[in-house]
Amino acid sequence: MLAFSLPDWIALATFVAAWIVYHFVADRANARYRGLNLLMNEARADWMARMRERDPRMVDTQIMATLQNGAAFFASTSLIALGATITMLRGADDLIRVFQDLPLGATPARGLWEMKICGLALIFGYAFFKFGWAYRLFNYAAILVGATPPADSEDAAALERAARRAARMSVAAGGHFARGQRAFFFAVAYLGWFLGPYALIAATLFVLLVMSSRQFSSDARDALLDA
Repeated sequence: MLAFSLPDWIALATFVAAWIVYHFVADRANARYRGLNLLMNEARADWMARMRERDPRMVDTQIMATLQNGAAFFASTSLIALGATITMLRGADDLIRVFQDLPLGATPARGLWEMKICGLALIFGYAFFKFGWAYRLFNYAAILVGATPPADSEDAAALERAARRAARMSVAAGGHFARGQRAFFFAVAYLGWFLGPYALIAATLFVLLVMSSRQFSSDARDALLDA
């Protein structure tokens, strides 16, 4: 049975650990130091609070349509990337010959190369499911917006409950969409593995640094914190 070398296992462990750690830090950041995702979730709640005061709610339905289109676009892109990755399996020999001509050190055996390609396909498959589910949840959120009672409804409790449900559904959709995009970013880091284990470690740390800076010290976060 083919096996990875020790540097390959270390690089793969670094990649997986970076993804898991970033997931928990970005999605479960505490209130003391809120990340971009948490701030946007608060903005979604504010949006639905404003939505319940509007009648008709044409603006809200247009925003929902835009969000759905974005999720559909990335879901389609994930399928294209998945198909391209599977196609790489058929041309593995040609790719190996190309890398053998480059001064990148030892080239892995065909079996190990195919295992790496399968890992990349799993990442794009995961991204597709996340974007596809996000599209469905944005659809559900749009339905909940449509089911919200009129702004002049006498049942204030029902109006509040409907807006809160729509906000929670929108937050859930946004969370799955963000995880799909995260898979794309880490797929870029994963490509470094085809150059070698040390390239994977370097690419993973670089992507982790870029994503963390955007999440916790970007101009987008500063805009949301602007009082």
